[in-house]
Amino acid sequence: MIRNLFRNNAATEPVYAVYSAIVAQSRQTRFYADWQVPDTVTGRFDMISLHMALLFRRLRSETGGKKNFSQAVFDLFFQDMDRSLREMGVGDLGVPKRIQKMGNVFFGLLAALSEAMDRNDFAGVEQVLSRNVFADGQGTQVTAMAEYLLRQDALVATQSVDAITGGTIEFESP
Repeated sequence: MIRNLFRNNAATEPVYAVYSAIVAQSRQTRFYADWQVPDTVTGRFDMISLHMALLFRRLRSETGGKKNFSQAVFDLFFQDMDRSLREMGVGDLGVPKRIQKMGNVFFGLLAALSEAMDRNDFAGVEQVLSRNVFADGQGTQVTAMAEYLLRQDALVATQSVDAITGGTIEFESP
């Protein structure tokens, strides 16, 4: 499905496969129904961003083709966001401004989340989630999401870079 949206994109099958897996994981009902992630455009963007952050954390030290893979997934992510904004009726002049804002939000989230995870700082991960995903800082939901992200980060860290760049990334059920 995603592939058809980007026929002019130079992304490879593995790039589509990994991005599709991230989107599918980000749409898990539990995030929205049980953990109260807002089921809005922003909430869904946040969930994709969190899972993209896990991928980028895994591939951040790679070079060459592996680094190009990260860039291709990132490019596909923002092409998808561009398409979504246009489908929602955002005009041609408004799309670049919103994409730039989304990029800033994504990079801020990635930096803050990575910093907290690198320190193995559970409370720091909760703070990042409270600021970025849960507007009112809901306690049990924030804790559940922080635990989930730390488990997923550990899981993704064990996955072979060759497998990931070959199109396979695995996540556990939330």
